[in-house]
Amino acid sequence: MKDIAKFINKIICEDAIDAMKKIPDGSVDLVVTSPPYNLKNSTGNGMKDGRGGKWANAALQKGYSHYNDNMPHNEYVKWQRDCLTEMMRLIPDEGAIFYNHKWRVQGGLLQDRQDIINSFPVRQIIIWKRAGGLNFNAGYFLPTYEVIYLIAKPKFKLAKKANAYGDIWEIPQEMKNGHPAPFPVNLIDRIISATNAKVILDPFMGSGTTAISAINFKRNYIGIDISPKYCKSAEKRIKIHQAQIKLF
Repeated sequence: MKDIAKFINKIICEDAIDAMKKIPDGSVDLVVTSPPYNLKNSTGNGMKDGRGGKWANAALQKGYSHYNDNMPHNEYVKWQRDCLTEMMRLIPDEGAIFYNHKWRVQGGLLQDRQDIINSFPVRQIIIWKRAGGLNFNAGYFLPTYEVIYLIAKPKFKLAKKANAYGDIWEIPQEMKNGHPAPFPVNLIDRIISATNAKVILDPFMGSGTTAISAINFKRNYIGIDISPKYCKSAEKRIKIHQAQIKLF
C-alpha cells in the first residue's frame, strides 16, 4: 500500500502527473495550484518568443526552467485535464482544488478554460485582482486579474466564518521572487486559512509559496515541481521561513 507519510512536508522533483500517481487516493485534503499558462503559444500579449512578459526585466520574460510553455493548445488542454483528474483522485469527499488560471483571447476567441475544467465539479469562480504591471499595447486595457476555479467534492465546506469573504480578492502580485510566475503568500494564506485542510498539495510548487503558507497555519504540505532549480530554491526558502518562525 502506498504510504502518504513519505510525501508529507517534502518537495518532489518530478513530473506532476508521474509524482501524483504515487500518492494514495483521498490522502490530500486540499490542492492549491497554478499551472504554467502556455503563454508562449499566444497570438496576444503572452511570452511569445520571450519578448512579452508581466513587467520589464521580469523572470517571466526569460521563461520557465525545464518547461518551454509552448505546447499545441489541444495537447496543453489534455495535459491539464489529466492533471486535474489526478488531483480529483487525491482529494476525499471533503476535499477541494483551488485552480488558478488566466483567461485570454486567442485568435479572436475567448479562452476561458472551459475546455480544461468542463465536467469537473466547479463550485465557484473567484477573481484574483492582482493589479500592477505595465501595458505598452494601445489596443486594449491593462489586464489586472486572474481566475481561481474552486473545484469541490460534495462534502467540502469552508472554515468557520470564511464564507464572509467576497469572490473578488484584491491582492498584489509578488514582485520580488526569481520564479517567473510566483504566487503571493497573501493569496495562498487567504485560501488555506479559509479551509480546515491538514494536508495541502501543490503539483506546480515553483518557488514554494504554497508550502510557506501551509507552514504559516501549521498545516502539512506536499510540493511537486519538474525543475531541479525551482525545487532547490523552494527548499531553501522553506528552511529560511521555518527558521524565522522559530525566532518569534
